[in-house]
Amino acid sequence: MLTVALDQGPFERHTPQEALARLDEIARRAAAGGARLLVCPEMSVPGYNIGADIQRLAEPADGPVGQRVRGIAAERGIAIVYGHPERDGEDVYNTAFLVSPAGDLLAAYRKTHLYGAMEQAHFRPGSLPVVQATFDDVRIGLLICYDIEFPEPARAHALAGTEFLVVPTALLPPEDAVAETLVPARAYENQIHVAYVDRCGREDELSYLGKTCLIAPDGTELARAGSGEELLFAAVDPSATTAARQVNTQLAERRPDLYRDLAEQP
Repeated sequence: MLTVALDQGPFERHTPQEALARLDEIARRAAAGGARLLVCPEMSVPGYNIGADIQRLAEPADGPVGQRVRGIAAERGIAIVYGHPERDGEDVYNTAFLVSPAGDLLAAYRKTHLYGAMEQAHFRPGSLPVVQATFDDVRIGLLICYDIEFPEPARAHALAGTEFLVVPTALLPPEDAVAETLVPARAYENQIHVAYVDRCGREDELSYLGKTCLIAPDGTELARAGSGEELLFAAVDPSATTAARQVNTQLAERRPDLYRDLAEQP
């Protein structure tokens, strides 16, 4: 059983320094509440709606921001999923990092499906659809925001053994159906836990939806936020995947031989 905390926030724009200070406080609260893993939204440290500042603020995975987050994780004794623009040579990626309670980098996932003109102008898409790490005996996989709106990435995770799919996001209204219908469907059709963690409030002209949630493998809603800042707590039980797959047998009864052509470009 893995107790997780889901951080929906901040409600207002933060500088990277303010975001790191807030992360330290949220990590303290999450650990005090018994969580072993804290999940933050997409681009949680610098903010999402930062445009050309992405290039200026981008850092390697072991840059100052990464080192500070690892220090927070180690000091607070909690694993953290956070987002930051990652620089790798001349390329910049929208990356979600998973850091252990010891401050070790366990996984780094680069967003593969870029959303809108801003992301496409400043980021290079990642090329690895499945990135996983085992933490507290739970196989954790990472996606980011728009990735979950395609059926293939979540299915690839299910087939690769992911038990808990973590999806930091920056969802905007009026896309309520993504948080309320599509994310539960991804959990149900793949029989895995899915955490979908949004921002909230405003960043300049953007307003975020909120509605952060954790969905069980049978589609049950284990936690759901409203539209403001919230720190949710819920438990991920890997045995729930086994139980769900005994009832919902879609994965075992797939006929991939019938739809291989779907992967072909028209």
